[in-house]
Amino acid sequence: MTVSPDRLAAAALVVGSAVVGGLATDPDSRWFTRLSKPSFYPPPQTFGIVWTALYTGIGWAGGEVLTTAGPQQRHDFARAFAANLALNTAWTPIFFRAHRPWLATAESAALTVSTVDLVRRADRVSRPAAAALVPYAAWTAFATVLSGAIARRNRR
Repeated sequence: MTVSPDRLAAAALVVGSAVVGGLATDPDSRWFTRLSKPSFYPPPQTFGIVWTALYTGIGWAGGEVLTTAGPQQRHDFARAFAANLALNTAWTPIFFRAHRPWLATAESAALTVSTVDLVRRADRVSRPAAAALVPYAAWTAFATVLSGAIARRNRR
């Protein structure tokens, strides 16, 4: 069985985003543990479980669209996909390293808009790929609300 270069590229981008984000995450830092978190903050183990499932779906959906789309849709989706993963990757250093919850909230909102756009673009090519991206859009919307709640509770 041969794997297409587009599927490999989608997987590589997703793995790269996950690795960089994971390396920048520091939930045990003094700064983070002292933050006041809202009652709807999930148990810490939730994040690894959810992101593993989401990254799997993102990689599959990206590869599916890139291998089945026509040339123009493929080009447009590839640009949107790369921009989305850049936004995805940027949130963690903004929040955990720069300690900027408000900026992270704005960045997460931009990520959510980008993710909804990916769902829309994928839907034009593959309904299953679009469906695989819907949980990602929902989670980024939740992350925006959560980041905003943390920012509000920890104003300085």
